[in-house]
Amino acid sequence: MLEKSNIAVICIFGMFAGFLLSRVMLSITVFLFGINAIRDIPPRQWLRNKWWLLGVAWVACYALTWFWSVDKHNWDIRWQTKLPVLILPLAVSYMPRFSAKQLQFITISGGLLLLGGAFYSMSFLLTDPDAIYQYKFSVILPTLPKNDHVRASLAIALFVIWSIYTWPSLQSTKAKWLVGTCVGLLVVFMHVLAVKSGLLSLYLFLTGWGLYMAIAKKKLIGLIIIIAIPLAVIFGIKYIPTFRERAAYIDFTYFMFTHGDKSGNYGDINRLMSYKIAVNLIKEHPLTGVGTGDMMTAMDKGYEQLYPEVPQSAVLLPHNQFLIVALGCGIPAMLLFIAWVFMPLAKLRRDRRSFFFFMVWLVLFLQLMIEPVLEVQIGVFVYLFFLVLQKQELQLTADGRS
Repeated sequence: MLEKSNIAVICIFGMFAGFLLSRVMLSITVFLFGINAIRDIPPRQWLRNKWWLLGVAWVACYALTWFWSVDKHNWDIRWQTKLPVLILPLAVSYMPRFSAKQLQFITISGGLLLLGGAFYSMSFLLTDPDAIYQYKFSVILPTLPKNDHVRASLAIALFVIWSIYTWPSLQSTKAKWLVGTCVGLLVVFMHVLAVKSGLLSLYLFLTGWGLYMAIAKKKLIGLIIIIAIPLAVIFGIKYIPTFRERAAYIDFTYFMFTHGDKSGNYGDINRLMSYKIAVNLIKEHPLTGVGTGDMMTAMDKGYEQLYPEVPQSAVLLPHNQFLIVALGCGIPAMLLFIAWVFMPLAKLRRDRRSFFFFMVWLVLFLQLMIEPVLEVQIGVFVYLFFLVLQKQELQLTADGRS
């Protein structure tokens, strides 16, 4: 019979594969991973997990809005995407300790799967070189998972953090070469893909890592890491056409913003418009929100009132997860959500595990501020998977294990 930890590793591999190829596989393996972790744990012990209880509380707020949501279909979609919040944060408390060999397998297999996704995207440049020039219009290369380049880029950035964290535990020089090659190629690919939020996450981590290394009395390494960031940007603009076109598009978007554009054609400007509309709606419905099923309907009306020139196809939910929770469920639910987001920081220490956990948390917090991360299945998975994986490592310190 397979050990609990071996089943968990198989599920993690399935989750990686499902993330790239099949949402059904992703859902099944997330469920099996959670069941495997808690199958021999009495339910009364679950109540000791405060992080999980807070998650249950804010997800329950989503569920309760059924009573005042007119669009039950959209309510059902919003509610179902949150189900992993009821599984993975609970599973982390009872997840088995992974051996160095298992951690190595998770890292290598994850890297190879993500690299396969990168080759898939790059194949479009080989078959259609003109795809480079689509970046002038903010049209990004196709990715795995399909139609979600934001989460694809974020997952790679988080995998880079995980790989650097696990580097000392890799068991052979060959494994280190393989992981190092995967990380190097994936970082290059991130610059070719040129997704702003993913690159911002990567640079945020590299800045933090450089400062950490300098404080840890490895000042030269820290300095090299920090200097590498602007050099990478300069190199990318000069030698990577997609990156260069993306940078030019950002400059043009800023120009249109300073000239008062309200067309909804530019994503960053449209985000700011969505924030204003959402804040107005939250003021009108501070306690209960508009109902999670009716958020898009409410935003449609808000755009019609404030920005009637924006076409319906460009109407956005606010690209800020905190505003979304308040919009759909009210300010009390948002306060529960804020507590849930910050609670994992409660037991941080001044050690290497805590640093890497904090950087994963910080990268994900940044995403919550600029993306509707938890409103799509893939986003919920990326957020919870890397946070839970790093949190399990953090618990080794809290439990007094090495």
